[in-house]
Amino acid sequence: MQSCESSGDSADDPLSRGLRRRGQPRVVVIGAGLAGLAAAKALLEQGFTDVTVLEASSHIGGRVQSVKLGHATFELGATWIHGSHGNPIYHLAEANGLLEETTDGERSVGRISLYSKNGVACYLTNHGRRIPKDVVEEFSDLYNEVYNLTQEFFRHDKPVNAESQNSVGVFTREEVRNRIRDDPDDPEATKRLKLAMIQQYLKVESCESSSHSMDEVSLSAFGEWTEIPGAHHIIPSGFMRVVELLAEGIPAHVIQLGKPVRCVHWDQASARPRGPEIEPRGEGDHNHDTGEGGQAGEEPPGSRWDEEEQWPVVVECEDCELIPADHVIVTVSLGVLKRQYTSFFRPGLPTEKVAAIHRLGIGTTDKIFLEFEEPFWGPECNSLQFVWEDEAESRTLTYPPELWYRKICGFDVLYPPERYGHVLSGWICGEEALVMEKCDDEAVAEICTEMLRQFTGNPNIPKPRRILRSAWGSNPYFRGSYSYTQVGSSGADVEKLAKPLPYTESSKTAHGSSTKQQPGHLFSSKCPEQPLDANRGSVKPMQVLFSGEATHRKYYSTTHGALLSGQREAARLIEMYRDLFQQGT
Repeated sequence: MQSCESSGDSADDPLSRGLRRRGQPRVVVIGAGLAGLAAAKALLEQGFTDVTVLEASSHIGGRVQSVKLGHATFELGATWIHGSHGNPIYHLAEANGLLEETTDGERSVGRISLYSKNGVACYLTNHGRRIPKDVVEEFSDLYNEVYNLTQEFFRHDKPVNAESQNSVGVFTREEVRNRIRDDPDDPEATKRLKLAMIQQYLKVESCESSSHSMDEVSLSAFGEWTEIPGAHHIIPSGFMRVVELLAEGIPAHVIQLGKPVRCVHWDQASARPRGPEIEPRGEGDHNHDTGEGGQAGEEPPGSRWDEEEQWPVVVECEDCELIPADHVIVTVSLGVLKRQYTSFFRPGLPTEKVAAIHRLGIGTTDKIFLEFEEPFWGPECNSLQFVWEDEAESRTLTYPPELWYRKICGFDVLYPPERYGHVLSGWICGEEALVMEKCDDEAVAEICTEMLRQFTGNPNIPKPRRILRSAWGSNPYFRGSYSYTQVGSSGADVEKLAKPLPYTESSKTAHGSSTKQQPGHLFSSKCPEQPLDANRGSVKPMQVLFSGEATHRKYYSTTHGALLSGQREAARLIEMYRDLFQQGT
């Protein structure tokens, strides 16, 4: 295969090469969730004009999914704005009148229901008994004391003993269990109830961490996650309104929907096609018409491949379109990276980034909404929490597939009923959530109804009139809900995941060995052959950047972490090109 002819400025600084002709770096953002939209918006506001966002699904928002049924909006994904002081999501929503306060700012297990500040959580056993309020309060206080201890290992650099296996779940279960057993005042029956409540609380914690089990969450790293002070809020009109606000002002041609990416070819010093001409970008049904700036179908600057141009990155889409770029910001979920990192990047990722992907955790947390004609719960009840009495001595939160429903920790009451109707929101996580996702609506509704009858002791509870549920684990564009620091991982792995490529130290020797592809053969066997010749020159920095909630060391798993990570990566490029932009002004 012949090499491309070198252009006259091939020996120049790689940052400036080609920009004399185009005047603008080309940036491709993969993913139109909060991170991707935040990155694109920040770049556009700072004068970048050649920006494209590729979204695999048919809509923007990523793991924000608001579903409107009747007059109510239900959140299958992101639901709460966690904290207000300095939270960019909060300030964006507050400035646009979208907020409703739901809880105080203090962390406690008493905040299980964040839909209402009023009422109490009703703890029910599988024998149809309600656990007395004083027992619940005593256990809650004890659990919170131990929870606070889990934060100290990171915050005070305390050593982790071998018995805990560096696991939040193992440490919490044993510490709480020992304190219950050592209490001289409780009768044995009360002790057994409290012992059974440990598993229920750990199920709730697993749903909040999006882990299969808290046994898998790192004790030494747990305290690094940072809670923003202030109240928790919901957005009655839907969290999607925040997404829409972010998308406002982004020209219509920038966001292409239904455009999944197959592979990011990076570290290509120079590349141009020898074959069919690259189709223009920004045409057809893939456009996202934001109603602001730009018309659907309008061709963005530089949408055709300049035959004399040199491109360090080429994005190969599933429809076989090849999109050249100076920089690519990858915002796909950690779940997708775990499944596809070997095929998604050519050349392969550096060894330490691959190791970070393996070590960090992501699980599935799903919601099950059940709508009833009339409430069977009392007006003082804000949630129904399920405690299995036979789990008092259990040391695992894993169930066989046919018992997947045992992982449902409880149901929140959506409040107020004037907005939502009579609706319960159930929570399930881990491998059992994946089993639930494979069941049909009728089966899930039937099982949930039987559970509610069993735990309330009311055999006359009717089946719900409607069911709505999420399926984040089986969604190929997410493969999970959000990330956590798994046993064996730490915040350092988050930093490694976020580190741009190529590494400035020795990018050419850091590539993984999983890819055998040779320079110059830049096409997939699944597409008609469009070989690209590569002329190696000096390496352009920050070709591939990474954002998304899993890349934020303090705020992983949150919407504000996702948004801030997108702004962070945009800031890298803004700083990189600051001098060039200033020369043009």
